Amino acid sequence: MAVLLLTAACGGNNASSGEANNTSPAASAPASAERAETAKPEEEVTLSFLHWRGEDVPAFTEIIGKFQTEYPHIKVEMQTLPSDQYQTAALAKIAGGDAGDVFASFPGAQFEAVAKAGLYTDLSAEPYVPNFNEALIEAGVKEGKRLAIPYQLVYNDPIYNVNIFDKLGLTPPDDWKGFLALCATLKENGLIPIAFAGADIGPGQFMNTMVMNNLPSDDAFTKVEAGEAKLTDEWWVKTLSQIKELNDKGYFQPNALGTKDAAAGALFIQEKAAILASGSYQLAQNKAQNPELEQKLLAPITVEAGQAKYEGIHTSTFLLGISSKSKHPEEAKAFLEFLSRPEIAGQYANATGQNVTVKDVEYTTPELQTATEWAGKKTLFQPRFTITNGENQKAVTNSIQAVLGGASPEDAAKEAQAVVDQSLAK
Repeated sequence: MAVLLLTAACGGNNASSGEANNTSPAASAPASAERAETAKPEEEVTLSFLHWRGEDVPAFTEIIGKFQTEYPHIKVEMQTLPSDQYQTAALAKIAGGDAGDVFASFPGAQFEAVAKAGLYTDLSAEPYVPNFNEALIEAGVKEGKRLAIPYQLVYNDPIYNVNIFDKLGLTPPDDWKGFLALCATLKENGLIPIAFAGADIGPGQFMNTMVMNNLPSDDAFTKVEAGEAKLTDEWWVKTLSQIKELNDKGYFQPNALGTKDAAAGALFIQEKAAILASGSYQLAQNKAQNPELEQKLLAPITVEAGQAKYEGIHTSTFLLGISSKSKHPEEAKAFLEFLSRPEIAGQYANATGQNVTVKDVEYTTPELQTATEWAGKKTLFQPRFTITNGENQKAVTNSIQAVLGGASPEDAAKEAQAVVDQSLAK
């Protein structure tokens, strides 16, 4: 049986697993069976599977083992890159043809960059696409073609410690005044109100719930990139002002600007912080490190009570695609079909704590069920991923870091708009 080459979580070093498990193969879809008949079993094919979620390697190892049992002539080599490097490094690897027969991408700027480079295979006619919830996979469509299929459904809303809230008699507020009062109570009781990873993922995550009800329209960032609106307009300056207010009042931990994701997460896991400014994707990781945690999601409401358009944020992400440079596109399609089966998607979801876009999946963990509660709420697709130019996206998140560093909201917005203006002038 073929041996899998795996990269350790967030490390970039290859590590070998043992032989694929001798699990009973799942039933093949008709298209899969046709591919199995036309393939030449005596000729071994190697697929490269590239993504950023190193923490998912054990789950994917089990799934790949099942896949290889069903397709013994196809070996899958999996490689992960750290998420903060993936936006740029993955594109170079795929473009070079050295990796990523099957690869994951972020929606928004990275998806646009890969599409512009012509590195996606059109999946529009693939028979397994109906296995997915159509309303949740539009992030992979461009100019009427389905270039990639989002696999994960994430709610990018801060996580809160239910036991701490219950002990202090707190509930998620429905306006900005109430959110500030909540943070004040937490601070008065010796807690860090919000653990914020200002050095890496924090700005790109927290901005979404902070801006969602300040937006003049859902496509405000699209208008900014088209030159029809500006980051110096009231809605973005207000958002920066509110983030600065939280920082100035000590509602983030000290040196939030210098705090990375793991350190912010540790403050929440150790119950030193009552809220973690991240999203549902971290629920399972938190629980694994502190089994006593009871967690739910909340979103800051930045407007007066009754004026909110949205209750939170959702993102369809981990867009699975097939490289146009792949020498084995049919085998790659067979792998995507395998991942689209409800029983396999369910195995992945329950092992990793990630909700998925595949239909008819049964979730068995409390963390996944917590996220699923948000399916009935009015949520907005992540605004950050509506920014399709990578430099513009970086300018927006940099403006948040600038106010954390002491810049005025007006100056930070002006500096970010200057980057957008340069992009428009090209």
